[in-house]
Amino acid sequence: MKLITLAGPPSSGKTSVLLRIIEALREAGRTAGVVKFDCMATFDDRLYEEKGIPVLVGLSGNLCPDHYFVTNIASCLEWGSSVGADMLITESAGLCNRCSPYIRQVQSVCVIDHLSGLNTPAKIGPMLKLADTVILTKGDIVSQAEREVFRYRVRKANPKAEIIPMNGLTGQGKERARDVFLAAPEVEGLDGSKLRFSMPAAVCSYCLGETRIGEDAQMGNVRKLWTPGEES
Repeated sequence: MKLITLAGPPSSGKTSVLLRIIEALREAGRTAGVVKFDCMATFDDRLYEEKGIPVLVGLSGNLCPDHYFVTNIASCLEWGSSVGADMLITESAGLCNRCSPYIRQVQSVCVIDHLSGLNTPAKIGPMLKLADTVILTKGDIVSQAEREVFRYRVRKANPKAEIIPMNGLTGQGKERARDVFLAAPEVEGLDGSKLRFSMPAAVCSYCLGETRIGEDAQMGNVRKLWTPGEES
């Protein structure tokens, strides 16, 4: 089975893009299943179900969405096989821009939209910088000059990725994105596979449910921005 991990900031157009790509995959005679990872709630599964696309939803709740992804992705691959899909696509909001739910030797795609701001490519970490392919959305809403500057900054952040402009509403660009998905390597299993980048170090008292504010309540991996007595 082919496995594609797709991530991007919230509201960047990931679901609209995926629906169009899967439409193109069907035209090529291929079937895809989707695993939607989110934090508290999602209604995107209804959109997939309306199109007859097998979908599995994972809500991380009070856990980091990308940590939740990593601990579940192997079983999700088995689920994809159980529904008879040729390809499994995972969709993650990547709520922490420092995180990267990308796996070595697995096709990785980042979706980022022009409306997020010209400085956004510099603010997104491994989620953008380590992607194999970057899909740019909502380019029809900004000027040509803004599109060129945005693309330049994406290229500066990730010099090696293929950049594909795509319109999730009209489907423009879906054929090229489909070809990228079709070229993804086959994945037999994920036991022993490794992430492309480590997750953030975030084991502290607040990770374990602490709600009190103050040094007496803080322990673990804690870093201070400034303490009294230090020079500004």
